[in-house]
Amino acid sequence: MPKKESKPQLSKYIRFSGIALQMGATIYLGSLLGEWLDGKYPNPDQMYMKICTLAAVFIAMYSVIRQVTNLSKND
Repeated sequence: MPKKESKPQLSKYIRFSGIALQMGATIYLGSLLGEWLDGKYPNPDQMYMKICTLAAVFIAMYSVIRQVTNLSKND
């Protein structure tokens, strides 16, 4: 029976690592969008990159919190 208990535990680790990868990808894509906007509409302070990266961090954190609460509700 220990094998049955370890399988759901492994599934949780896979889900959490997937959440971390998703968070990193969201922030990276937000910074790429900001760089693109700064190239298209130049400004001295790179404000588009800062704003898009910060917005991507908030979106990623919201997504992580939502997914973790859904995982904890399912258990």
